[in-house]
Parts: sequence; C-alpha cells; structure tokens
Amino acid sequence: MQRFTISLDDALAAQFDELIATMGYENRSEAVRDLIRARLSSAVLPAATNAAARSGTALWCVATVNFVYDHHDRTLAARVLALQHDHHDLVVSSLHTQLGHEDGLEAVVLRGPLDEVHACAQKLLALRGVRHGHAHVVPLAHDAAAHHHPGAHAAHGHHKPLN
Repeated sequence: MQRFTISLDDALAAQFDELIATMGYENRSEAVRDLIRARLSSAVLPAATNAAARSGTALWCVATVNFVYDHHDRTLAARVLALQHDHHDLVVSSLHTQLGHEDGLEAVVLRGPLDEVHACAQKLLALRGVRHGHAHVVPLAHDAAAHHHPGAHAAHGHHKPLN
C-alpha cells in the first residue's frame, strides 16, 4: 500500500468530513479510495470501449439501471416491460418496488457487451415518463463471454431454457 498526502482548504475538509460521517466511512482513506475507484471506472470505460472496438473484441459489463416512474401509467409500464422483453438476452433480473401510491422504483440488472448494455440502459432511461434515472456500468474481464456454457444450466441448478 502506498501513502500520499493531500492538502485541502478548511471548508472543503469540513464538507468532506461531513460526507464521510453521513456515508458511514470509518476514515478519510477509504472515502478517498472509493472516490478514486469511481472516477477511474468512469474514465476507464470510454478508453476500454475504444480499445475493444479497435481490436475487434467486445468489452463485457454488468449494469444496474434504476429509475422512478408512475406505475399507474399503464402504457409506460407496458413499454418498460416490452423493452426488457426485447432485450431478454441482456436482462438478468428486474425488481419493482412501490414507493408510494403513484411512484415505483424499477431496478434492472443487465449483462453483456458494453455497447448493447449501454444502448438498452439509455432506452430505458429515455422512455417518456421515466424520471430520476441512473445507470451504473461495471466492466468485466474480456473473457466474461467465455463463461457462458449452453446446456449446462441444470448442473448449476438453473431453470432449463424454455423452447
């Protein structure tokens, strides 16, 4: 582990300490590490995508897409479901949570090639009536696709695919 020292003005240090306490960090170091990880993740994805495109390989990822919408808007609820069905190869799971009488939170887990996952996430977030949405993308190792082994689902206790 390496150590380094940073200087902050008093006001910024006080705001950072307040954030640390609010978020439940035990110390500044872990909070700084998480901030660095988050920034590196957001900076690495575009560079990794460009490198993968140049090499002709697909960068795999997982993503969570979270958004709030009026679940009483039946046409919107139908569009959310239809989009998930249209991308069944990317959708790992989805969860709907009641937030109140009108609002619902949808959390969708996606897995697949980065460009396809990103496009699906953007389509979900761009649906008319969706609000407060966010997608969090996490890159996987380049050989993530190699883990797929058709026909072996029963060995892992998964349901057999429907024909």
